[in-house]
Amino acid sequence: MNIDKVLDAKGLACPMPIVKTKKAIDGLESGQILEVIATDKGAKSDLTAWAASTGHEILDIQEENGVLTFYIKKG
Repeated sequence: MNIDKVLDAKGLACPMPIVKTKKAIDGLESGQILEVIATDKGAKSDLTAWAASTGHEILDIQEENGVLTFYIKKG
């Protein structure tokens, strides 16, 4: 997978991971991939719902040692 941008949202509580993800994805072209790294457990449901409602696609979610990594393709 070719990552176009990485966003480190570790340590941020809701709604900041969503706010920062929106800002980061706005700077990408359609089809590019944003990697978001977060530690907020709520980010899993929040980012999934946000992506669905904004036309972006979550390609993968990985969780390791309490760190969530999202791969979001800009719609």
